Amino acid sequence: MAGKPGSKMKILAVLDILWNYSDENNILSAADICDKLEEFDILAERKSIYADINCLVKFGFDIVSCKSPKKGYFLGSRRFEIAEVRLLLDAVKAANFISSKKATELHEKLYALLSREQAEKIKEHCSSIVSTKSENEELYYTVDAINTAVLKKKKIKFEYYKRRLTKRMTTSGEIKSFIVSPYALVWANDRYYLVSNNEKYDNLMHTRLDRMSKVEVLEDAAARDFSEVSPYEGSFDANDYAQKHLNMFSGQLETVELSCSMDLLDEILDQFGSKAPLKSDGEDRFIIRINTALSEGFYGWVLRFGGKVKIHLPQHVADNVKAMALNMVSQYD
Repeated sequence: MAGKPGSKMKILAVLDILWNYSDENNILSAADICDKLEEFDILAERKSIYADINCLVKFGFDIVSCKSPKKGYFLGSRRFEIAEVRLLLDAVKAANFISSKKATELHEKLYALLSREQAEKIKEHCSSIVSTKSENEELYYTVDAINTAVLKKKKIKFEYYKRRLTKRMTTSGEIKSFIVSPYALVWANDRYYLVSNNEKYDNLMHTRLDRMSKVEVLEDAAARDFSEVSPYEGSFDANDYAQKHLNMFSGQLETVELSCSMDLLDEILDQFGSKAPLKSDGEDRFIIRINTALSEGFYGWVLRFGGKVKIHLPQHVADNVKAMALNMVSQYD
């Protein structure tokens, strides 16, 4: 016997109603669900709602049946809890490499993971998208193209935008084209970077995704293996790489010992990891041994702590820091 009009989509409509309109503070009775089904042009009896909900529960949905403060149902758990959605919303807002338009779109998708009332409550406490975000709308395509190239082990071609200062003290844009072997995407210092090898050199380079455009996967060009230009074998360890290259500056890797003030313990371990070897350097200092890239990023990081971070070994690295500090002093003579 043929079903009533809309009967095949009724159970999906019931799930949609529970998803959007129910939570622990908004309980829907069978009659409530029947009323909302009319918005889908579906007529239903309360008894059929019980059968639909039983079917959804058997399929795995956490639909809670309650009698107080009201008899009815609500969706008990979702793939993302409210706190998790809030964390993701804040991460999107803080990511300056995502344009305002894309950030707003992502926010709306994240809100859709909750009931409508839950989403509205979060919106009340979520500040607006900042205006200092990137204007590059190609980010999604760029990430997708890079992921494809990494999986296929192919080179990519792209244009890179960089601002320059003219003689008239106005800014202008300079665009360069690159062909590189891509290895990893790294999020560091609130920026998104591509780690790759420029085919002209035997090292690694970093490029900001928000300044990349017109990314093209070169299907006929095999990427250079990262083992030829990095210390990694088997797989490229992006987390390890980001930890060793402060502020995403390239440089020669070297083992360095730092003498640090004890009040910087948390910050130092956050930067280099809790497994880095430590030893005492008096009552109020400790020494940490790290493997890091000697670069402007590293030296700048050391100098920003003043005397609270001091190069213990090797001496030539300490001499470099001293020379940079003296140069800074000379700028104020």
